[in-house]
Amino acid sequence: MTEQSSLLSSSDVEDATSLKYMFRLAAPMVVTTISFTIMQFVDRFMVSRLGTDALAAILPAGFVTFLPSGFAIGAMASLSTFVSQSLGRGEKRECSSYFWQTVWMGIAYFLATAVVMWPSAPWIFRMVGQPEEIIPMEVIYLRIMLYAHVVAVINWSCNQFFMGIHRPIITMCASFCGQIVNVAANYVLIFGKFGFPGMGIAGAGWGTFIGISVAACVNIAVFLSGRTSRDFKSRRSLKVNLGKMYDLLKVGLPAGFGLMVNVAFWGIILIGLVGRHGKEVLAATSAVLSYGGLSVMPVVGIGTALSAAVGKTIGQGRKDLAAKQTSVCLRIGLLYMGLVGVCFFVFRHELMRFWSDEPSVIKAGANMLICSACYQVFYAARTIYGGSLRGAGDTLWLAVASAVGAAVILGLGGWLVVTLLPSWGYMGPWIAAAASIAAVALANRRRFKSNRWMKIDLFKQHVPVVPVQDEGVVE
Repeated sequence: MTEQSSLLSSSDVEDATSLKYMFRLAAPMVVTTISFTIMQFVDRFMVSRLGTDALAAILPAGFVTFLPSGFAIGAMASLSTFVSQSLGRGEKRECSSYFWQTVWMGIAYFLATAVVMWPSAPWIFRMVGQPEEIIPMEVIYLRIMLYAHVVAVINWSCNQFFMGIHRPIITMCASFCGQIVNVAANYVLIFGKFGFPGMGIAGAGWGTFIGISVAACVNIAVFLSGRTSRDFKSRRSLKVNLGKMYDLLKVGLPAGFGLMVNVAFWGIILIGLVGRHGKEVLAATSAVLSYGGLSVMPVVGIGTALSAAVGKTIGQGRKDLAAKQTSVCLRIGLLYMGLVGVCFFVFRHELMRFWSDEPSVIKAGANMLICSACYQVFYAARTIYGGSLRGAGDTLWLAVASAVGAAVILGLGGWLVVTLLPSWGYMGPWIAAAASIAAVALANRRRFKSNRWMKIDLFKQHVPVVPVQDEGVVE
């Protein structure tokens, strides 16, 4: 790896297991993942000013929207794995080629998704049992976000590419630009400022669309110009390559399936089970999941950076370093999420008053935050071990573990709790959700400790390219 392909100095490259190395690689990605969650958080907070109905509508709409995009995001995560391992092997042009294959597949996928989900949107929300009075708002938000996903393909692909080549500072800057625009657009469009009509929940959707579009433009501009174009031949690698598409899908489809199933059960099942107790409880769930989404994003960023770090060391033939890198990130993640859990428990009532002044919403949300506080450290372990396994290409295991945890423990377990223990009320599904996170965390840890991921070779049928010494690639 060279300084031209990384934000890290040569001295840091000498110890890829140091806290300093991992922090400098992960910090920009942490900011990137947080910025995306902040867009959702800002949407929900501003929409909450419109009333309980609007707050209750935006969360289910967001989850239904995330079902197809969750599959794509999970599948696209394989891009970082192939890019980082190609970088470690000294095959820089291959990095750009993998990027373009992801873009072509992503655009085709979301165009097909929009054709299916646009007309069926009202039926989807009725099927999951949403209150009739909020379904029109949910449909509006979902249809706007279908447009946003087509643009987001470029943004997500660029994020994975720049993470893979160890230049996450670019995605951080792009996300920061998109976030600023998103906040401004939300304010103007939701409430009708500066001569624009107040659009309500539709304004939140269009604000997110505009913010994502700005971030995508910044990312692709950097990808196609300057050092990136010179070093990685990004403008010469647009050709469709079915072989690389197959490689990406072979590793990415299990990850996409696992994430989609997890989102489906967390969103559709949890919201469906909790939503039986009324709009107030659904609004509280929206607020608590907003806090949860914001709290876990730093660890998600660390896990994403860890995937790239592990991928590169594996590409260099140094699988022994991956275990040490994972240990460093795990300590950081557990410490951070432990502190978050304490804050959720101690300040649960104050946190809920930020969202609503209705006593029933505050009480329900405070109880849910206790449950959320309990699973924070398990989420950290699940994410860190998952990031390391993903960097090695062990996505099939991750998909199976995630699907079993979501379907069996959260889905089936949540339904059994609601059916057999109705006295637990809305807390029953939340307890099942916490149990599913803990179970998957322990399963990922056991898989990592087994060292089976070390036997995976994504390029076993490829002819290796000997790195040029003056490019500074570490053997």
